[in-house]
Amino acid sequence: MAFVLGIKISDYKTRELDNKLEEFLNSNESRYLVTPNPEMILLAHKDEELFYILNKADLAPADGFGLRLAGFLEGKKISIISGSDLTPKLLARAEKLKEKVFIANWRDGLSKKFDLELALKEKYPELIFLVLDLDRSPSLNPEILAQINNFSPKIMFSTSGSPYQEKFIFHNYKKITSLRLALPVGGSFDFITEKLQRAPLTFRRLGLEWLWRLILQPKRLKRIYRAVFVFSFKVLSAYLKHYFYRPNVACLLYKKTGDGVNNEKFILIVEREDEPGHWQIPQGGTDGESLAVAGRRELNEELNTDNFKIKATYKNLFKYSFPPTVIESDRLKFSYKFEYKGQKQGLLIAEFKGDDEEVKINHWEHLNFKWVKEGDFLEVINERRKKSGKIFLEKLRLIKD
Repeated sequence: MAFVLGIKISDYKTRELDNKLEEFLNSNESRYLVTPNPEMILLAHKDEELFYILNKADLAPADGFGLRLAGFLEGKKISIISGSDLTPKLLARAEKLKEKVFIANWRDGLSKKFDLELALKEKYPELIFLVLDLDRSPSLNPEILAQINNFSPKIMFSTSGSPYQEKFIFHNYKKITSLRLALPVGGSFDFITEKLQRAPLTFRRLGLEWLWRLILQPKRLKRIYRAVFVFSFKVLSAYLKHYFYRPNVACLLYKKTGDGVNNEKFILIVEREDEPGHWQIPQGGTDGESLAVAGRRELNEELNTDNFKIKATYKNLFKYSFPPTVIESDRLKFSYKFEYKGQKQGLLIAEFKGDDEEVKINHWEHLNFKWVKEGDFLEVINERRKKSGKIFLEKLRLIKD
């Protein structure tokens, strides 16, 4: 396994991946696969749900020569296996074994339902398949879901492009009871319908498929610039950041209860999704912003509320290195979007002005939230958070209302 800018990559050779897919298809569980490419990884750094979905995938073979170059910095030789390579292979297997295939096709994509049906009947005449033109919503209405379940597919493809196809699969693959493998494939079916011409094998082997696409579609210049040049710069920057501490803001959100004279403060803490039982206050990278701006953004993003009043900010209160357990088997647990040596924390203190019903935690970050008494705070938070928690609590007690 390798990591590129915090995204997990399944480092399987072609035959190993084939064996893994065979294992999945012969199992009794539903699984999903993603094929991270440079553009997708950059997008995941702005879309936290996509970041979560990519790292939760059962398989994540690399798609894009830039990921192979990124692997060199970690001493990893990453194999490139694209969705465009996997799609015809899985279709041929399904045809041979009479396994049903469902294609969730983007209705505004290059290839329509009619195009796919015509091409598939010609190239895979024995294939049993269902194509539905859908919008980019991550959810399925009950009627469509019932239709898919009645069809009972074993394999599902989604063609709506990133991040829509990954979110569609993540939110639906377990609802289709017969499904064993789901994968997002972008424009892979456009090659099958011949709406697009794929790069010659020489271009693909040299990692220049992006150049071929640029020649055919000059309007992709901005996307290819990001995938080739911006991504490479990010990878190099991330490699250098191994030696630095990530600027971070811890967000201590409290509310008061009482009669207005003898008020008692309660502090909001959240339970980490990746580590059940680990309670802490919300926190996140400052991304070059002030503590007030970054802290407000983090509370908005993690709790989905802006009903609070900022009371104080404090710079550079605490610095820590990531635990030594950040090794191959545990790295995902402590992975951040950029791989720093550790974090240096500032603090934002804010008073919550709303009702508890307004707090909506994100499923990809937290399992739960609760309010704890100020006096119980240090007893409840995770052991690794107690040292910083003591410092933060001292600052809270300086707040005069």
